[in-house]
Amino acid sequence: MTTDDETVRVWLVERTYSDDEQNIIILVYATPDGERYYRRERALTSFTDVRDTTAAVDVDPDNLGTVEPGDRERYATEARRMAAEHDPDEVV
Repeated sequence: MTTDDETVRVWLVERTYSDDEQNIIILVYATPDGERYYRRERALTSFTDVRDTTAAVDVDPDNLGTVEPGDRERYATEARRMAAEHDPDEVV
């Protein structure tokens, strides 16, 4: 979904903790068709470090990657579920 001429809305489909680095959370957002994704890494600096994760973000199309064929259906299903159940700026 294009939100304006310059950004694409992507929905949270995966939240994992990095195995390689301590205190790194990896957020993956995808388009509702499951074709494109946006990855954001967030470092937590302390146990009291709280940052909101929203159901969706609007990103520049140049920052989107192509989802591997084996993950497309899963990403599409989760992105559509998030879009149906949450407002884009809702904290999840």
